[in-house]
Amino acid sequence: MLHNLYYVNLPVRTMRKKVDLLFPAVTIEAVAAEGKALAHVDGMVVFVEYAVPGDVVDIRVTKKKRNYMEGFVTKMIQPSPQRLEPFCKHFGICGGCRWQHLPYEMQLEAKRQQVYDQLVRIGHLDVPEIRPVLGSDKNRYYRNKLEFTFSSRRWFETPVDFEQLPENERIGLGFHVGRYFDRVLDIEHCWLQDSPSNEIRLFLKEYAIEHGLEFYDIRQNQGYMRNIVIRNNEAGNVMLIVVFAYDNPATRTPLLQAVADKFPQITSLYYVINTKLNDSIADQTPLLFKGDDAIWEKMENLTFKIGPKSFYQTNTAQAYKLYSTARDFAALTGSEVVYDLYTGTGTIAQFVSSKASKVIGIEYVPEAIQDARENAKNNGITNCEFFAGDMKDVLNAQFIADHGRPDVIILDPPRAGIHPDVARVILDAAPERIVYVSCNPASQARDLSLLAANYRITAVQPVDMFPHTHHVENVCALTRL
Repeated sequence: MLHNLYYVNLPVRTMRKKVDLLFPAVTIEAVAAEGKALAHVDGMVVFVEYAVPGDVVDIRVTKKKRNYMEGFVTKMIQPSPQRLEPFCKHFGICGGCRWQHLPYEMQLEAKRQQVYDQLVRIGHLDVPEIRPVLGSDKNRYYRNKLEFTFSSRRWFETPVDFEQLPENERIGLGFHVGRYFDRVLDIEHCWLQDSPSNEIRLFLKEYAIEHGLEFYDIRQNQGYMRNIVIRNNEAGNVMLIVVFAYDNPATRTPLLQAVADKFPQITSLYYVINTKLNDSIADQTPLLFKGDDAIWEKMENLTFKIGPKSFYQTNTAQAYKLYSTARDFAALTGSEVVYDLYTGTGTIAQFVSSKASKVIGIEYVPEAIQDARENAKNNGITNCEFFAGDMKDVLNAQFIADHGRPDVIILDPPRAGIHPDVARVILDAAPERIVYVSCNPASQARDLSLLAANYRITAVQPVDMFPHTHHVENVCALTRL
């Protein structure tokens, strides 16, 4: 049986477009960028969501540009023999795990093609053969962190008379839908995080309903229950953060005690009082209600402390493959000075420290640097130094003069990539090798072109951190000419 929910929902969001063309019996040809598939109609490329190569479908086009069109499937005439039945009932609605209908090997090849397209076809870079993507051993329940949002007006897949619904059916606790800040889809079961994640979420939802705790109205910015964050580690310990819109100890304390009593796996229980208009808790102070102040994760002989605001790769097992690749590409002998740019909590810096003379880590977020220093101390690492500040301000000629010229630079920047000033400082520093880790091959290709005059790309290794999505991490090794 085909999963049809997304076919009836997409028109609701797109019918207001000026273009409205229907093309019958179109054969889908390939997987394309941004998680879409492609076909050719009347000599033009048309990008389609939720289609599989080999599908024969009717397509409604809602956007037409000079060189391409965009549309959605209105009718499945003949499904591809490669099409899989999605395992999640929320597929096509919540916006996550958009490739459940694709075989995993096809997903990996599409990600490899994405890296090739960005580096070679679009970026015009000279690269060696791109290695096969390092796949994830777990492609369900692989995340160690999820955030869910309370909503007093949850989003429905089909139009409903909202005012006629019983009060308890109007509310939801789940994920934001697509690009809409105020649309929250109530989630029954999420396949991204191990138990007891789903059980904790459902318990808190039912507790709030039974005790009359008001779910947050995102548009009106009023209500009590705002968000929850659930983190876990490989040992099965859980950190729960409950975010309230205002403080009310008379309701807050019983709720937190109830969830602590129900789930002994919660070894670290925090709450946050967020009175701001946005959901971010990066600038808020998490308050420990019960348990340890952190959970801990092990990688080889290292232990990393994960606090309520710590950054840690959300796929722990794949993070090990990613860091191992970066370490291999660095080709350290024990005598090198290594700069780890955008070090986060210093995980890569510490991971390579045993094979380096000295490691310098730089990161914008002061709390992350504090975690990095604490982790290094706990791991008995004495050859790592960490500095906080904007990369383009911290990394300059004077900094390099003070701390030594790097033999190797490892960088893992945000999706936007690096600032041109940072690229210039890297070129002036002239390390023998550069290892560029990226979650966005497009910005990575742009940055590599800035380094191409002085460096040759010697290896390219994609890593799948997020199965059933089009996102891919990519590691490039560069050697000075």
